[in-house]
Amino acid sequence: MTTTTITTKYGNKRVVEDGYAFDSKAECARYYELKLMQRAGQISALQVHPTYELQPAFKDRDGKHQRAICYEADFAYIEGPDRIVEDVKGHETKDYKIKAKLFRYRYSALVYRVLKV
Repeated sequence: MTTTTITTKYGNKRVVEDGYAFDSKAECARYYELKLMQRAGQISALQVHPTYELQPAFKDRDGKHQRAICYEADFAYIEGPDRIVEDVKGHETKDYKIKAKLFRYRYSALVYRVLKV
């Protein structure tokens, strides 16, 4: 298990751990918390960086291909009867705010949690 860190423009340090690239040390720490919770049977089906399609790809009226808009959460897991989607945030960008709103609309049956650090 090798840990690598890289500093980004928001001052957070990217961390590579267990083969996953985390955007911050806080996100990596949450990953370890969730792994422990899964081992203890508190949660199940832990996913790291699950992707959700917010809008499918399409061709516009000029025939130009427009890519799908996707949202990559930090984690997803099952807790009791609920499917939880979770993000660890230190800084909320404009893109994040828009995608989070679209996610909440399209996937309203899922529980969406934001852990602010």
